[in-house]
Amino acid sequence: MRHTYVKKAGQPQRAQRREAMLDLVILSLHFFICFLIFIAIWHGREDVDLRSSSTETAEEEPGGLILIGKEDDIKRSGRVTAKANGREVVVFYHEGKFHAMDSRCYHAGGPLCLGEIEDINGQACVTCPWHKYKINLETGEGLYKARNRLEPSPTPQWESAGVKQRIHKVTTGNGNVYVSPPDLSLRFDSDYFVDKYENDGDLSMEKQSNPEAAEQDVARKQNPGECTSEELLL
Repeated sequence: MRHTYVKKAGQPQRAQRREAMLDLVILSLHFFICFLIFIAIWHGREDVDLRSSSTETAEEEPGGLILIGKEDDIKRSGRVTAKANGREVVVFYHEGKFHAMDSRCYHAGGPLCLGEIEDINGQACVTCPWHKYKINLETGEGLYKARNRLEPSPTPQWESAGVKQRIHKVTTGNGNVYVSPPDLSLRFDSDYFVDKYENDGDLSMEKQSNPEAAEQDVARKQNPGECTSEELLL
């Protein structure tokens, strides 16, 4: 007895559609997993950036020294900001040396933690990101270019404006970096902005992204009897 098998024409098409749908699901899962991995990596980088740029409160040691952080951590990041006795300082690691100073530029309060370090006449200097003022990392001197008009062909030379930025003594030990408490019997130009930003609280964050506001503040300090054009309109 012969059996006759009838082949259904729709079966191959349905099988192909199922295979195509399965391939699409697998491809979608692949892209979704890649997306999750990307998000995890991105958030990890954000966490690192936040840790390196945030200002932490330093701990005071029994001997009076103020603990800033681990040597290895600061060497890797190149710089760190911290609160030392309520005062914001920035510690740089440059060419094998640690340097510490007030974190706000003496000129208009610019954030020195964002400044580039460059060599000027063999001296390591940080450049304020707001107005390009140069500050010697070792001494806190402000540097500027000037011409000696007594010379036949005067060319600009780097000159010192005097010590403008408060420098903090750095000590290392047991794998840690410390700064000494500041001698507040001496005053420096940068002290003004330390006090200003500490007292104004959130206003300091606004000025960090608005150097024009800081310049007006400097003008009021230097000329207390004068007002800005905006103030005259009020």
